[in-house]
Formats: sequence, C-alpha cells, structure tokens
Amino acid sequence: MKMIFAVVHKEDEGFVVERLNKEQISVTKLASTGGFLRKGNTTLMIGVEEEKVDLVIQIIKEECSRRKEMLINPTYSAGTKGPVLGYSAPPVTIDVGGATVFIVNVESYMKL
Repeated sequence: MKMIFAVVHKEDEGFVVERLNKEQISVTKLASTGGFLRKGNTTLMIGVEEEKVDLVIQIIKEECSRRKEMLINPTYSAGTKGPVLGYSAPPVTIDVGGATVFIVNVESYMKL
C-alpha cells in the first residue's frame, strides 16, 4: 500500500476529489497554506494499493492545471509594519496551480 500526499491549489481541489471519488478512491482533505504566496492550498491524503498509484497521479495531473496569475504586492516602508498607502510595487505575473506530490510506503494499515 502507498500513501500519496498531494498539495494542490485550493481552486483545483474539488475537481481532483470528484474524479478520485468516481474511481472509488477515498481521499482526506487538509486545509493548508503555501509559504511563498500565502495562498490557500489543500493537502490531499490518498491511501491506495500500489497498482492504483499511476491512476491517482494521472488524475492529479489532469485536474491541477498550471496558470498565470497577477500578484500585487503592497510596498512597505522601512520601520513601518504596514503598507505605504498610495504606493505599490508593480504587479508581477507568476505561475500557480499544479501539484506537489509525495508517495510513501505504508508499513501498516488499520481501519478501526
């Protein structure tokens, strides 16, 4: 048995879970926050038999699309804890979406 941890963008999580459930694959969702953009993510915990790992990875690939997003950072002044009103840094285009996936061996599994 394998445990798959997939960190997906919050906007993609519903599509992944729906597809996994259609394949009768159970999933547990954990709300998480990305460290870089501080945006909402979802960490999915998926326990499957080894022969279903490729199917799970394929579903995640298909449902977690990468896309461009505009990031607008407020400008901070040295010595202040808040943004400087009326001033802002220019918007930056960044890639979001996709998934980060970890696959680990499960030594033991019990359903109590």
